[in-house]
Amino acid sequence: MKQFKTIYKHELAGHIKNKAFVGVTIFLVLVVVAISFLPRLLNSSSSDTEGGGKKDKIGLLVESGVDVEQAKEALLAEERFAGCEIMVEKDVETLKNLVMVGDYKCGFAIHDAGHFTYFVDDLSFYDSSMESFSNTLKKLNFRTALKEKGMSAAEIEKISNIEIVGEPVALGSNQAQNYFYAYIMIFALYMIIILYGQMIATNVASEKSSRAMEVLITSAKPTALMFGKILAACTAGMGQLILIFGGAYASFKFNESYIGEGNIIRMIFNIPLELIIYMIVFSLLGFLLYAMLFGAVGSMATKVEDINTLQTPITILFVIGFLIVVMNMGTNVNSGIMIVASYFPFTSPMAMFTRIAMGEIPTYEFVISIAILTVSVIGCGIFAARIYRAGVLHYGKPPKFMEMLAKAKKGV
Repeated sequence: MKQFKTIYKHELAGHIKNKAFVGVTIFLVLVVVAISFLPRLLNSSSSDTEGGGKKDKIGLLVESGVDVEQAKEALLAEERFAGCEIMVEKDVETLKNLVMVGDYKCGFAIHDAGHFTYFVDDLSFYDSSMESFSNTLKKLNFRTALKEKGMSAAEIEKISNIEIVGEPVALGSNQAQNYFYAYIMIFALYMIIILYGQMIATNVASEKSSRAMEVLITSAKPTALMFGKILAACTAGMGQLILIFGGAYASFKFNESYIGEGNIIRMIFNIPLELIIYMIVFSLLGFLLYAMLFGAVGSMATKVEDINTLQTPITILFVIGFLIVVMNMGTNVNSGIMIVASYFPFTSPMAMFTRIAMGEIPTYEFVISIAILTVSVIGCGIFAARIYRAGVLHYGKPPKFMEMLAKAKKGV
């Protein structure tokens, strides 16, 4: 135990002092904090505009079949164009030129009741003006049709302004909301296992190639070396996640009043406590399972260059599990393949958590899944320790997997 503690402290200190690790952590914390501050900044900017800023001008040209004044009213009634100044033009070329020189933010030319052209200088990927104007034209056609039927302007206004209020009540789980929780957990677990798993394997291979392993193995047991490295990497990874999500949560609470009720940021940080507990449990067990395999693979490599080849089967196994879960998240989380994946230890950390977050499962399924995963972690730890013990002093051509498996069975 004393050897394990010494190695654990040494490896953890190495992660904390690593400039790349510290730099990536600080960068990610700053990114998530900046995202949380966006609603505050956007709100301030929009307030400044409303408080006396210059109104955006939108050009409008109506060729035939549509009343100009009604078109202006319909356009201003659309939330996207509320507060803008509508400028009516009679010539398409004039409208295009004014948009190009920047006098108009954009322009619309209505050719008839079902056809229009949208003019904009630089079309952004996130530009929603086309969709908004399509809605405007539909409403305008609706009003025109009602007017032709003999309805008065007051009656048309009353029908058009009926407020539709819908309130969803989820009797089970809210899959739309919990989708974000499940996806964030799966993506975070994916990054931790891939990055830290490869780091563990690379560190072990580096120590072998530099012959430092020969010195270490004389003063510490191989199992203490392996588990010290794995748990140090686990602690560093979880610490990094705590800093990132902790910084994001603190900035969210600071800017909460500026974030709307339906905002994705608010949905993410309103994650229920029980899901956080499930997330922590499955993340820890899943990381330990794969980290032990990466540690064993690292001991089999003679040079760092051998790592990519040796770890490929583990990476492929994990990526297949990741893809199975992601592809079923948007369709059916209780499909046959997801149920099987919930019990298979190498996919259950992702699959079972997704099913818990996005559906209702019996308690016994969760208990069985956790039990299988826990036993698998222990069994994998024993297996990996034997391979590690046999592989750390093996030099030359990397042994085949079946050779290492035979040595592990003998406990050599």
